[in-house]
Amino acid sequence: MPRLHQALVLIGLLWVGQDAFGQKLRLVGDGWPPFTDSTLVNGGLATDIVSTALARAGYASEFEQVPWARAMLGISEGRYDVLVNAWYSEERTHIGRFSAEYLVNRVRFLKRKDAAVQFDTLQQLYAYPIAVVRGYAYSKAFDEDSQMQKVPVHNFAMAVRMLAADRVKLTLEDEYVARYYLAHESAKVRNAVEFLPKPLSENSLHILVSLKNPNHEQIVAGFDREISAMKADGSYARLLKQHGM
Repeated sequence: MPRLHQALVLIGLLWVGQDAFGQKLRLVGDGWPPFTDSTLVNGGLATDIVSTALARAGYASEFEQVPWARAMLGISEGRYDVLVNAWYSEERTHIGRFSAEYLVNRVRFLKRKDAAVQFDTLQQLYAYPIAVVRGYAYSKAFDEDSQMQKVPVHNFAMAVRMLAADRVKLTLEDEYVARYYLAHESAKVRNAVEFLPKPLSENSLHILVSLKNPNHEQIVAGFDREISAMKADGSYARLLKQHGM
């Protein structure tokens, strides 16, 4: 075979190899700062952790932010490869493969620092008005408890300002989300409130890899391996610190 022909064949094989193995994984998530938000550094804390672990496992990726319903539909149809921020549910195993836990979402109550509120059981909180965001799910027990004095509000920022002004006695939110929004509040609001020690609920955060991707098993295995390695070598902790956590 002439040398020029051999070279062209080799270039063609390399191009085919890159096309087959160099394709970017399509990451998706809804707007959920500080975890996933296209306006934040590297798409937010969760997106940064996920894309870093996948890169270490050999997968390039790109992130797109869409509403939650569209993200779930895209995973089920294979238009996206990886849902960045998923809580485990049996129903979702029919459309994707879950990774191991890579973050934990802890929903915690906040009170005014000068308030003598304690929380061990929900019954202890029946006497207190609690600001809750409309449409949010906090925990099954809390959400279904009709004796709670729930005061619906539009968002956590409104809730924590009402708390600081002593218009309600408690509010609640995922700890990372609360810390993110508190960092954007005035010092007066930040310094007036604090977390209660005991979480209301804990949910493990996972990636969900579409079953439509033929390599979903390998992607999950590589991701889990690299998350463990990142925790061991300190790079996981450095990412948390870089995102202010």
